[in-house]
Parts: sequence; C-alpha cells; structure tokens
Amino acid sequence: NREDFERLNKRQHASADKVFTNPRNLVAGSVRQLDAGISAQRPLSFFAYGLGEVHKWKIPARHSETLDTLGKFGLPVCSDRVVVHGAEGLIKFHRDIGARREQLPFDIDGVVYKVNRLDLQKRLGFRAREPRWAVAHKYLPQEETTVLLAIDVQVGRTGAVTPVARLKPVFVGGATVTNATLHNEDDVRRKDVWYGDAVVVRRAGDVIPEVVGVAH
Repeated sequence: NREDFERLNKRQHASADKVFTNPRNLVAGSVRQLDAGISAQRPLSFFAYGLGEVHKWKIPARHSETLDTLGKFGLPVCSDRVVVHGAEGLIKFHRDIGARREQLPFDIDGVVYKVNRLDLQKRLGFRAREPRWAVAHKYLPQEETTVLLAIDVQVGRTGAVTPVARLKPVFVGGATVTNATLHNEDDVRRKDVWYGDAVVVRRAGDVIPEVVGVAH
C-alpha cells in the first residue's frame, strides 16, 4: 500500500539505496529477486482471489462464496467487491470505486468484472493470456499540468530515435514524473510543444509517462 511504499523509499534513501518510482515497479522487482532475503525485507502484501490445487474441500459454487470463505480462513481478501446483476450494476460499481479511487490505500487502474458461477467459468474457459469469464474495465489515466523544460533525444538499442520531454517534477498517477515520452518527431510536431510551455502529462496505462499536449 501507499504508506508502506513511502516508508520503504525513505529507508532506501536514508541508506543511499535505490529509490523506487512506483509500487508496481517495486513489486515486479521483488518477485523476480533471486535472493528471497531481499524480498522478505520489503513490505509486500497481496489479496487472495482464486484457488490452486484443492484437497478434501468442497469448493463453493460461486466465486463470491469462495472469496467469502477465504476471508473466513483468515486470508487477506479485498473487501471492495459486490455481486451485481446486469450492466447497470457493473457500471455503478465502476463509478463508485472511481469516486473513491484516491482514498484507497493502494493504487488501481481499473476494476474487474467476473462471471460468478464457477461452472460457467469452466465452460467459458481461457484464452492464451486471460480468462473469457473476466474483463478489466480501466479508468482514464490521471492527468496533471507541468512545464516542459527541454526535449532530449534518446537512441535505443535498435537505433530508434525517441524524443523525451524533460519536465518540471510533477506528481501524477502515484509517482513523481520528470521525463515523458514524445514517441517520435511527428508526435512532437502534431502536439506543437515548445520549451517553456505548460503541458498536460499522464501515465499511459498508469505506467509510462507521456505528454498529452499543451495545456489550454
């Protein structure tokens, strides 16, 4: 959560270690650590949301009942969940969570709708990377205004040239942003951004900072 993330970064800074840009990067790096001792020092947390192999337990008929039971077992389960019927109920839930998004103790980029009956989940099955019985409904990226200080050019390992905006630091989407992609020369010309302009910045997919355009 955000408080744990801020405490960890203060500790990292005090010991002259790497400061993390956002919780997502921290978690991704932690679970890939070859040294489990390093991961154990980080305040990671999780929500239980599904089952692996099950022995000697009759699985409930619905996903919501499974989560309720996992919670009774003492496992951490997200409390911001409801069972609804029809599109109107889904949209209301999406709107309600969106209104409370900034007050949540952790960052989110959307909500997930799931078919509740497990027998229907089994019938629907999976595609290569995701189930057919669940779909994410994302929120629009959060946007903030800052000042464009300069435009540098980066050359990637394949030789691709990418203009990068150097920005007056701005906090957007749960992280402080100082650089943002401008994609290519055509993108710079289309957005018509110049040094000293007030520009709108967002984090595409709540991850990659990008300049949307000049603030009006």
